[in-house]
Amino acid sequence: MTRLDAQQLLDHAEPVASEAEVQAALDRLADEIGRGLGSVFPLVLAVMGGAVVFAGQLLPRLRFPLEFDYLHVTRYRGKTEGGEIEWRVLPGQNVVDRHVLVLDDILDEGETLAAIRDKLLHMGAARVWSAVLTNKDNGLDKPVQADFVGLVVPNRYVFGCGMDAYGLWRNLPAIYALKDK
Repeated sequence: MTRLDAQQLLDHAEPVASEAEVQAALDRLADEIGRGLGSVFPLVLAVMGGAVVFAGQLLPRLRFPLEFDYLHVTRYRGKTEGGEIEWRVLPGQNVVDRHVLVLDDILDEGETLAAIRDKLLHMGAARVWSAVLTNKDNGLDKPVQADFVGLVVPNRYVFGCGMDAYGLWRNLPAIYALKDK
């Protein structure tokens, strides 16, 4: 894809959540997470690469002690449809007997987040919590629900705020949807 193609992709996309709406959701999430986890000294894990923007904006808003690390698991590999789960990096911090908060960009079908939860519990985590910037309203019976949700997005392919479209536009401060074909 060329730079022009990438720009046209954005130019033809439809706004879903403005930068102001995203920032307000992050403020609310930080308050909710603080009330829920502020007293347990959690290990916070960002799911790379989509959660990097979410984590980078959320972490400074969390006003309690925590440890931070990441894991890398993917189903998309630059495509718009998920495939098999691929584990790239497991967390480097010891999760045994810890309350773990997993940060991810989107809860779509729930398969990735469920696999992460199961893996962390198998590794010995006392409890696994999850916070997602977005929850896709797709009507599916998901195998996991997020404990903390920033925004609900429509059942469309969305990008921005860490989420990509064909590997592009993770850096946008707002959320957009690809036009339906």
